[in-house]
Amino acid sequence: MTENSPAGMPRIVPYVFYEDVAGTLDWLAKAFGFVEHLRNTEEDGSVSHAEVRFADGVVMLGGPGGGYQNPKHNGNVHATSVVYVDDVDEHCARAKAAGAEVIDEPADKPTGIGCIPCRIPRDTVGISAST
Repeated sequence: MTENSPAGMPRIVPYVFYEDVAGTLDWLAKAFGFVEHLRNTEEDGSVSHAEVRFADGVVMLGGPGGGYQNPKHNGNVHATSVVYVDDVDEHCARAKAAGAEVIDEPADKPTGIGCIPCRIPRDTVGISAST
């Protein structure tokens, strides 16, 4: 019988397309502390599929297919991810140092969560870090 998800993999995993998967992998590690778990490289050196982890979370990344339109080409943000961290202020400083465009400085929200919405310099996808 087929398993619902591979061992060690959560049941829901975001899959995000980037024009520069390799550069995004490096940037996510530097800015947010993601750890690369898997990288599939094609003969031309491009990365077709990758997985990064942060604590118990997983994000899959891939190169776009022919029907993909990068949000940076039309100015729209179509998705965001929430990453729970231990120290939102330190996390914000690290993201800024790596080139993230912080949209709002860290602030406590009515939900009791500290939040820093920001845009990464690769492929304009919004990422919010919370604690």
